[in-house]
Amino acid sequence: MKPAPKTRDAKSSKADGKPQGKTIALNKAARHDYQLEDRYEAGLALQGWELKAIRAGRLGIGDSYALVKGGEIFLFGAQITPLISASSHVIADDRRTRKLLMHRHEIDKLVGRIEREGYTLVPTAMYWRGNKVKLELALAKGKKEHDKRATAKDRDWQRDKQRVMRSHNKNA
Repeated sequence: MKPAPKTRDAKSSKADGKPQGKTIALNKAARHDYQLEDRYEAGLALQGWELKAIRAGRLGIGDSYALVKGGEIFLFGAQITPLISASSHVIADDRRTRKLLMHRHEIDKLVGRIEREGYTLVPTAMYWRGNKVKLELALAKGKKEHDKRATAKDRDWQRDKQRVMRSHNKNA
């Protein structure tokens, strides 16, 4: 009898929730500013000079966000700085709007949650999957200032608790 094939979770690229492949960029501020819920993987429609610049590490997704327009999802605000050796016949716009590539059923599900429940699409990571660039999007709700303080307070408490437990275990 054959074992059941491993299936991938729709929220992430692996069953354990971490992106697979080499990470290109992370948006660490997203965890601080938003309450992240579901995660989705999307491809990016890129031009040749953009791919070369990404390989060189000239990318920033900290201020970026995704919007739905006409039933399609677009990435706004991601900065890909062109290389000096970029082609002379191409006019490079480092913050141009880029189309995200997802399955229709995923887009429909996201559109419903964004419009009805007030969620935002926030890019959290960009990574390589084979020779393709993938973007991890999170369905998120914005945090209020008091929520951010509570999160920091909980994080500090967990750190202090671990420190006390370690010192207690050393003495025991």
